[in-house]
Amino acid sequence: MKLEFETFSPEETIALGERIGACLKGGEIIAYKGGLGMGKTTFTRGLAAGMGLDAHVSSPTFAIVNEYSGGDLTLYHFDMYRISSYEALESTGFYDYISKRSVICVEWSENTEGMLDENMIIGFSGDGDHRKITVESAADLDIM
Repeated sequence: MKLEFETFSPEETIALGERIGACLKGGEIIAYKGGLGMGKTTFTRGLAAGMGLDAHVSSPTFAIVNEYSGGDLTLYHFDMYRISSYEALESTGFYDYISKRSVICVEWSENTEGMLDENMIIGFSGDGDHRKITVESAADLDIM
């Protein structure tokens, strides 16, 4: 399934993230694709809210992974900007985070191409506050 959306403000990007977050069941690995400043962390704020998590979502750039829990599921938000090999990915402990009770979002997934077993890809592009967001999912999402 492939869906395409447009948002015109950070608030609309968050709202789209909420709609998708409300559909998640656990076990999802979501690969984000898109450059710097394209709204990936903003979108993740909405995703966390849609999952029922009361969390202050921030960029995982310096931590490599941020954990948000408090609901039925835990959200792990990875930044793979500095990861470019299987050994480097393994050293993050990435594979230890995968479970049916977790959702994993991966920024800069382009750097780990072929190393993730993602079941959803979300692409971000645009300029200013305008975003084109594409969602490719192995599962049907009821987000319309």
